[in-house]
Parts: sequence; C-alpha cells; structure tokens
Amino acid sequence: MVENVYVGKAAVDAAGDRGWLLGHFKQVGDIRHSDELEIKWGVHPPGDRRAEWATGEKRTALLVLISGRFRVELPGRSVLLTEQGDYVIWGPGVDHTWYAEAESVVMTVRWPSIPGYAVPDPRHR
Repeated sequence: MVENVYVGKAAVDAAGDRGWLLGHFKQVGDIRHSDELEIKWGVHPPGDRRAEWATGEKRTALLVLISGRFRVELPGRSVLLTEQGDYVIWGPGVDHTWYAEAESVVMTVRWPSIPGYAVPDPRHR
C-alpha cells in the first residue's frame, strides 16, 4: 500500500498551502485530505498577524510553539507563548486571532476540518 504513504518536509509542503499540511482543503484521494482534522506548520516573520478575528468558531484547536514568541488573542484573554512546547487549546465558540512577536514556528491542530474560516490572502485580491 505504498500509495497510502506520504513523506514530506513540513516547511516545504506548508509553503505551498498557506501552512496547511492536512485537512479538507487537500484534494480528495490525497492521503493528506481529511474532514476530521487539520494540521498547520506556521512559519511567521516578526509582526505577522492574522488579518482578522476568526469568529463563529465551530472547531477545537491546539496551537504549540516550536520556536519564537507568539501571542494568541482570545476574548478577554491574551496568551503569550515563549518557550518551546508552550501551548494553548480553545474550543468551539471561542473566537481568536494571533500575532508573531518574534520570528515564530507554530504547529496548529484543529478538529473537525471544515471550510469557512480562511482569510482572503491580500496578495491575491
């Protein structure tokens, strides 16, 4: 079953799909396609921020700091991740946004994988 195996490099593969390695947005038939889970390898330069708040959240998310200094804003709470392995989890109904205080690498896991949360890329407007 070699066709059910994919080997890649997170930094290379993520660059081709806004950081996302696995989720509903991959082509059906690709082993990386999933309606149950999303995984992102986010590489963020200093000052990078989400263009707008994610609202009406229906997913649960886990964001883990790999390197850097990364802030996650939640309603009424700001979480600063500073040490490798620091993480934050939020559930359905919790809006969010984020900001890279320094060059940062984060891994995000979300479930389920559903469309409707992508912010339009300003470079393609």
